[in-house]
Amino acid sequence: MYKLSHSILEPRCPLFLCKRKPEEASHQKTKLYTMQEQSVIIVGSGPSGLATAACLNQLSIPYMILEREDCYASLWKKYAYDRLHLHLAKQFCQLPHLPFPASYPTFIPKNLFLQYLDDYVSHFNISPLYKRSVDFATYSQESQKWTVKARNTVSGEIEEYSGRFLVVASGETTDPFTPNIEGMDTFTGEVVHSTSYKNGKAYGDKSVLVVGSGNSGMEIALDLANHGAKTSIVVRSPVHVLTREMVYLGLVMLKYVPYGVVDSIMVLLSKLVYGDLSKYGINRPKEGPFFMKVSYGKYPVFDIGTCKKIKSGEIQDHETYPVVLSKQKHCTYAQVLPAIENIRGNEVIFQNGKSHPFDTIVLCTGFKRSTNTWLKGDEHLLNDDGLPKPNFPNHWKGKNGLFCVGLSRRGLYGASADAQNIANEIKSLL
Repeated sequence: MYKLSHSILEPRCPLFLCKRKPEEASHQKTKLYTMQEQSVIIVGSGPSGLATAACLNQLSIPYMILEREDCYASLWKKYAYDRLHLHLAKQFCQLPHLPFPASYPTFIPKNLFLQYLDDYVSHFNISPLYKRSVDFATYSQESQKWTVKARNTVSGEIEEYSGRFLVVASGETTDPFTPNIEGMDTFTGEVVHSTSYKNGKAYGDKSVLVVGSGNSGMEIALDLANHGAKTSIVVRSPVHVLTREMVYLGLVMLKYVPYGVVDSIMVLLSKLVYGDLSKYGINRPKEGPFFMKVSYGKYPVFDIGTCKKIKSGEIQDHETYPVVLSKQKHCTYAQVLPAIENIRGNEVIFQNGKSHPFDTIVLCTGFKRSTNTWLKGDEHLLNDDGLPKPNFPNHWKGKNGLFCVGLSRRGLYGASADAQNIANEIKSLL
């Protein structure tokens, strides 16, 4: 199965002094840190956490960031595939108070986005405490402060922090999700999660099954096919397929036109560009793409060439959904496969009863959130799945100084708005 590698960086804490209580016994492996009374604890240093830190910095509000990894933006730095680009135009993706350079292309590749984040961290002097895995956070009515316990994964010690405000910035993509597929433990080939996939160089001439048909699954399937792999992708559920340009048009229109009208236009454009994709195993949902994004957090597929490869060659005679991209004799063709029933050795049995052998399975099955395992006593802001209970646009604000950022299902644009709202709210309460 996939493994997440961890290296060690020395953490820094520049924004306040930390003092250890002299009575704290060393054998308990517990440190108690006291902080300035007016302080903010941010959990997570992805783009959402960095945006919040920058907004607090602009208002001269002291803060700290606890980050479980050894770097900021770890999903981008360590767990993203090479060909990844921002799917939305750059004006919808920049973080607060620092625009992208004018020289950046409209759709920014991973390496340039990482350079932007490096510049952002340097510009705002953001220094997270790394290798701190938060185990517990609770609010005391008596002290009117949040207490956060974090495990230092370098020393093994439990460190305790206290602050007036707590910002959950661990995001929508906290922990890789692995589905429970019958017989997966018998598979004789390689199983990797998309967070461990970099490119298709190692998979040329191999038979690879991609499980999951979101943007990562579709793009990884395309990458594998481009590198000569015989690549299958399971498309179990209906999905909207749009071009980046369509989505850009839709986002601009949403400033002036209701969701329902924009969704109708997007579906019409998709039909004009792609035709009827159901004969290739891709069915269109009944609800519109922007409605589904806001209501369920389900993104449309931003097609960058996958559909062209599916439609360009022969379609093998199979019964249900999922799609196969393959390169054979310099000809790319598409194959449709059904959803998985179970696995026996290297054979994957599908719901139509047929089976196919594979060398590798790539799980593009998304993420789950773990906030509910460490955030205690919150009855108002987040549900058991780690998503906001309050509706947009009031989703970011809880009670007792609790906030969340980057959970509005509106991407980096939504995270930036959350960060600014949170900083302004905290400023008004100081």
